[in-house]
Amino acid sequence: MSIYFGCPVWSFKGWVGNFYPKGTKSTDFLREYAGRLTTIEGNTTFYAVPAIKTIASWIEQTPEAFRFCPKIPKAISHNGKLLDYADRALQFVDVMRPLASRLGPMFLQLPPSYSPRLMDDLTKFLEVWPREIRLGVEVRHLDWFDAPHRDSLNQLLVNFNMARVVIDTRPIRTLAGDASIAGSSYESLLEARERKPDVPVFLERTADFIFLRFIGHPELSQNFPVMDEWVKYLVEEMNLGSSAFVFCHSPDNLIAPEICREFHRRIASKINIPPLPWDEIKPSSFEQGALF
Repeated sequence: MSIYFGCPVWSFKGWVGNFYPKGTKSTDFLREYAGRLTTIEGNTTFYAVPAIKTIASWIEQTPEAFRFCPKIPKAISHNGKLLDYADRALQFVDVMRPLASRLGPMFLQLPPSYSPRLMDDLTKFLEVWPREIRLGVEVRHLDWFDAPHRDSLNQLLVNFNMARVVIDTRPIRTLAGDASIAGSSYESLLEARERKPDVPVFLERTADFIFLRFIGHPELSQNFPVMDEWVKYLVEEMNLGSSAFVFCHSPDNLIAPEICREFHRRIASKINIPPLPWDEIKPSSFEQGALF
């Protein structure tokens, strides 16, 4: 049983002075990030496969307990049938293998066009995927969330011990007074709504780990009702032996680390989990108001 918290990026200028100490240089972002959170949703690999020397630097800059969760490149996941790119996927796995114990679950995000009609293609792709490499699968075509496709996909993932990735955008969709944020610091929220998929959320586990992508509202307290629902579920599943990877986003990423920290605080109040490394770091430059 273990739980990891992270964000989609580690390099964000707006974190300097609150999440990162003042004066932190861009070349030190990863080292500082790994000193505060415990995993990273590797979105950069979606666009480009990193060089060997880059992966070596990731290893050098992170502690043993840190976990990288690389996103499978878009050239594989968004180019039609997955099986046509199985060889390239295996090559990508080989590139990531040097991460060794730092390699968390990889992450296959399928486009909205990838429907249950391609179930056979997905099955064959998962059959050739290395069983020792954990994988989370995120679907976005809405038919995957209805019977019988929902159950069929869940059973397929259970068979391979792969997680059904959950993207929860409810905090940026179920808010009162949205019209009032136009022109304010919350204006990016409306744009984020259009970019993020509005798919149903089911609290279902198909593997021995959970992979949650939580898209939070930039006002921290607005996240609490949905967050508490997840806290209850995560605690129940962890008590059954599951591990969890929780990745927190926000429309402009500014408050994403603070969402992670609040998630951790609420779970830690109900179950014995290690403290975040960040809990022991109290930079004098941190000011809650600076997040907004």
